[in-house]
Amino acid sequence: MQVQPYLFFNGRCEEAIEFYRKALGAEVEMLVRFKDSPDEHPPEMGEIDPESVMHATLKIGDAVLLASDGCGNEPTSFKGFSLSLTATSKTEADRFFNALADGGEVQMPLGETFFSPRFGMLTDRFGVSWMIYVAPAATAAAAA
Repeated sequence: MQVQPYLFFNGRCEEAIEFYRKALGAEVEMLVRFKDSPDEHPPEMGEIDPESVMHATLKIGDAVLLASDGCGNEPTSFKGFSLSLTATSKTEADRFFNALADGGEVQMPLGETFFSPRFGMLTDRFGVSWMIYVAPAATAAAAA
């Protein structure tokens, strides 16, 4: 069984995809626009831009993130969760943190904690909450 995050960007999905490609090296495995659907969408969904992203699959490291523009005009509100990104080194954590923080808001600056040589929390420019973490064992293995 897999549990995968599915994020709705309310018309900013392509912008978010490009941001995550640059910031994290995300790879687009699939991108389907509403115009590509052989089925008509139900009238209850309202007007949908045919160019908007119906579904996208991004691979970030070993993880898969699913994304869409959504199918309504509901405001994007990401609350009550964070995406946790485990970096392989302090340098990688610094790079990811700084890239994701660009245009976002830092809740906890990246730094050393009792449980990690690098840990920090931020909300990116799309309102997605991130925790960047380096496992202590990863730092010890990299130093060896």
